[in-house]
Amino acid sequence: MEIGLSSASFYPEVNTEDSIALMKKIGFDFGEIFLNSPSEYEEEFIKMLLEKVETNSFRVNSVHAFGSQFEPYLFDKYKRRREDMVKYFKNICRAGSMLGAKCYVFHGMRLESFEIIDKNLVIDIYNELSYIALENGIKLAQENVSWCMSSNIKFLEMLKEKCKYPVYFTIDIKQAYKSGIEPNSYIDIMGKDIINFHINDRDDKNVCLLPGRGTVDYESIINKLKEVEYKGPAILEVYRSNYRDYAELLESKLWTQKHLQM
Repeated sequence: MEIGLSSASFYPEVNTEDSIALMKKIGFDFGEIFLNSPSEYEEEFIKMLLEKVETNSFRVNSVHAFGSQFEPYLFDKYKRRREDMVKYFKNICRAGSMLGAKCYVFHGMRLESFEIIDKNLVIDIYNELSYIALENGIKLAQENVSWCMSSNIKFLEMLKEKCKYPVYFTIDIKQAYKSGIEPNSYIDIMGKDIINFHINDRDDKNVCLLPGRGTVDYESIINKLKEVEYKGPAILEVYRSNYRDYAELLESKLWTQKHLQM
């Protein structure tokens, strides 16, 4: 399994445009680019990022947006607000396409009762978003996120059953545990539609740690991923508070390569 790094692991200390050379210098040849602000969605900024990608021979596996700023409002009942938020969504899809990304890691709706959401509206919106993503040559990769509807197993089952266009998935270990659900339960639902894997660790006192520093049962998770024939990468995604210096990120990559063979 190839091991990449998310630029989110540097937030808020490193500007997005500087993260690419830094990831390469640390020892990562590919990863996920987190766009941290609306100005970073603009075409001129993405062109500059692309130059950094090419200069550093870096591969972009996925893009991630400052989703809390607009993604929940893609599902707003006020039509004009939804339409305005779609403009941001299209910019992220265009950015992903320009950078050569395979997918857009998506948070989506804020968490509320599954019983009261307008399910028909939700499905219509996902169909529109998936179509926009595919038009740009990338895939919408719904991530399981503790504060979003995507933490709800029934919600994910609904997406798989009802959506006309394909919805793919990013499985994130820390977000599963923050939701109080075992990662394997999400993998069972996401199945062969998993195209991205955020790897991290945890213990009873810490919601996120570098892989190998906590109590996560990786063997069980990897075996479950094998069952669904996952062939994609593992993207190391932690918080800046989870390590002291950048050398620890490389150490974590080497540990992961040694212990998580697929």
